[in-house]
Amino acid sequence: MTILLLGSGGREHAFAWKMIQSPLCEKLFVAPGNAGTAAIAENVAIAPTDFEVIKTLVLKENISLVVVGPEDPLVKGIYDYFKNDESLQHIPVIGPSKLGAQLEGSKEFAKEFLMKHNIPTAAYDSFTAETVEKGCAFLETLQPPYVLKADGLAAGKGVLIIQDLEEAKTELRNMLVHEKFGAASSKVVIEEFLDGIELSCFVLTDGKSYKILPTAKDYKRIGEGDTGLNTGGMGAVSPVPYVDAVLMEKIETRIVKPTIEGFQKDGIEYKGFVFIGLINVKNEPIVIEYNVRMGDPETEVVVPRLKSDLVELFLSVANQKLEDFTLEVDPRSATTIMVVSGGYPEDFEKGKNITGLENITDSIVFHAGTKLDGDNVVSNGGRVLTVTSYGDDFQQAIKKSYQNIDKLNFDKMYFRKDIGFDLL
Repeated sequence: MTILLLGSGGREHAFAWKMIQSPLCEKLFVAPGNAGTAAIAENVAIAPTDFEVIKTLVLKENISLVVVGPEDPLVKGIYDYFKNDESLQHIPVIGPSKLGAQLEGSKEFAKEFLMKHNIPTAAYDSFTAETVEKGCAFLETLQPPYVLKADGLAAGKGVLIIQDLEEAKTELRNMLVHEKFGAASSKVVIEEFLDGIELSCFVLTDGKSYKILPTAKDYKRIGEGDTGLNTGGMGAVSPVPYVDAVLMEKIETRIVKPTIEGFQKDGIEYKGFVFIGLINVKNEPIVIEYNVRMGDPETEVVVPRLKSDLVELFLSVANQKLEDFTLEVDPRSATTIMVVSGGYPEDFEKGKNITGLENITDSIVFHAGTKLDGDNVVSNGGRVLTVTSYGDDFQQAIKKSYQNIDKLNFDKMYFRKDIGFDLL
């Protein structure tokens, strides 16, 4: 079968790497892809949100499965676009409906869903420019630190955690009145701060049944010791060592089951990934947020640990036969370290020549922000490459990744040297 994968990051390279291993995958297109996907599939210069052009490609190339990597096309309704078009409705799309994608597209929608279905989450309220002073008054009722979340999509950067009350009020006004995150912060959710250890739970659902994928933990901050600005993610570890059977059982019964049942009760069509951002507070799991796709860089440690055929898995979702699928997971640990452009997540330069890729051994390099310039691979984003390794434990895997990063080079390249530091 011919498959189309939408996206251009490390997550998509990891999906592509796994899907082409399936005997079911005869041809794989990636739109728009990167230098890594170009080496194993056919890149097509199409934006993942350009549905009309995607339709033309799908019909021309007789594509029979569409896998959506990033959140934008999901929030904009690609699932519904296919479902409502007679010439496309027989082609399955792996991803939720536009309504389901609101779990990520709107923080307020997600909080209302959590409260409605009695799923544990932090206390909150939401505010607009008209109610900004009420928001400031609400901040005064909370204990520091203060959590401010842009309601809409802000590329993983729309969350501020602030210690000082006056600074929190200033930032609230910046977000609502001065549009710090553009339209994404026209509404802001203020949330009670929860003190604990974060982890990610990934679920794949066909709308009726579900499979829980391997757990992972990512590292968002640019600086070592989890300091500095938030990024899209600087590295990840799977499995999360402190997640035991007791905690996993709580996550499944209190969070995963009521989430999938909530979709059914609310009439939400959902055939795709649910990424549940959790915080473990005194061994009690609480939901911080939902995302409606796989995380990045977590995909780069979760997908390599799947022993099952990924295309078969996607088809079981499309055909609502997921309950019959046996998910096999590699018992080894996997870690990934993200290599980024100097200056990221603020100003950075693109077009830097990358050397040393051919010298990597015993690790997998997934391209995040790269492109081909003639025969050369050059940087094309803030997050450039991610180096994934297996090990008997995460320390062994991390050691391999760092040994291989030493073989890579491009101008102003940067990476964190402490991924997994809090798990030791």
